[in-house]
Amino acid sequence: MRAVVFPGQGIQRRGMGRGLFGQFPDVTRQADDVLGYSVEELCRADPGRRLSRTEYAQPAIYVVNALHHRAASPAADYLAGHSLGEYNALLAAGAFDFVTGLTLVRHRAELMGRCAGGGMAAVVGVPQRVIEETLATHEAAGVVIANHNAPEQFVLAGPAGELDRLKAVFEGTAGVRGFVPLRVGGAFHSPLMEPAAEAFRAVLDSVTFDELRTPVVANVTGLPYASGGDAIRAVLAAQVVRPVRWADGVRYLRDAGVTDFVEAGGGKVLTSLIGKVLAEDPRTAPWREYRDERISALLRDGVAGKLTVGRIAQTIRTAGPPVEH
Repeated sequence: MRAVVFPGQGIQRRGMGRGLFGQFPDVTRQADDVLGYSVEELCRADPGRRLSRTEYAQPAIYVVNALHHRAASPAADYLAGHSLGEYNALLAAGAFDFVTGLTLVRHRAELMGRCAGGGMAAVVGVPQRVIEETLATHEAAGVVIANHNAPEQFVLAGPAGELDRLKAVFEGTAGVRGFVPLRVGGAFHSPLMEPAAEAFRAVLDSVTFDELRTPVVANVTGLPYASGGDAIRAVLAAQVVRPVRWADGVRYLRDAGVTDFVEAGGGKVLTSLIGKVLAEDPRTAPWREYRDERISALLRDGVAGKLTVGRIAQTIRTAGPPVEH
């Protein structure tokens, strides 16, 4: 079985979507009408570095994800998206049309962009338990785990001052390989986004959602959406303030029998995270350091946008276990 996954905020860059806008002029014009500016110019030239701002980045990513999906049209048994990317998963599943989805994303981005004063930072190298214990020990006020990306990759969100204070704390914690502040405009997926979530609920109430043609795994639960428009509204409102449980979603897909993951646009952002989650499978667990090295090699060697459980297992099985000296 195959899952198609869509990346979210953070992948934006000048030149994104090159070659796609000309292939789909009607969709591009629809986007321009919704946004009130040229999305192709925004992505091609990034005037005034607007792609660094939430209110521009999110609509641009949604449009480019949608065009990538139209261009490739991969068959899928399941769909998922990371944060903003979940809107593209819902679009692909038939929950709404392109314009409705972009309108929702535009409102979401504007509301989230207004919640300033917070920040986010990635912590790499330690499990969730260590992060939670560190936050509690150092009384980190208002700082929460916002993204559960992989077994040892998490993103914190909270007041910018608290994150600045915690940088030295985590860098001095055993096992931490990195504490990386993210270039975002707020503390996304945290209680600091509650004003945005409250206003967004009113926007969601005005939209009619269709039944999903393909199951979509939700960030909020790590499980497929329940049936009905009310379920979609509730999850999308909660997603603004609740953590992204990406790793849980990948585990669900793995256990459901998905063996083929395809990232829209052929990127490596989600492919890399998926590889880290799949690698905790008991079948490959005995040689952890060696296993991670081999998966990294797969990614370096050009398995961009596509990773399969079989490819991981075959690589490890063919090479055999590491030789002890």
